Amino acid sequence: MNRSDLQRLTKTRIREAKILFTAGEYSGAYYLSGYAVECALKACFAKGVSRHDFPDKNRAGKIFIHRLPELATLANLKTELDETKKENTKFAAGWELICRWTEESRYSIWTRNDAEAILDAIVRRKDGVLPWIKQRW
Repeated sequence: MNRSDLQRLTKTRIREAKILFTAGEYSGAYYLSGYAVECALKACFAKGVSRHDFPDKNRAGKIFIHRLPELATLANLKTELDETKKENTKFAAGWELICRWTEESRYSIWTRNDAEAILDAIVRRKDGVLPWIKQRW
């Protein structure tokens, strides 16, 4: 899987999350929303891997995780992310909300409010996490 695949997968998962939300399937919408952010962060990581260079083995091996804050660090976004959070409280609140998502979220029951909150934090144009990530992938 390469960067383009991860970018496409991000867009697909968000589209699917919106469809599930509209259909009243809030748990699926919640899970896929967070999964989309995971894919987007992995696309950022892939951008930093040169085509003909071997990535650092230790760093590359860590990318097979699902914890969003750690993925942001591996994608070399932590400093810029911290600066953006300081400058934009709405973005910061959205990021904190999104970071509650885990791979284990798929085993929970999520409400309409939960799904709506995470989707909004991810996709809103001005302060959303996904538009911010897309500028860097």
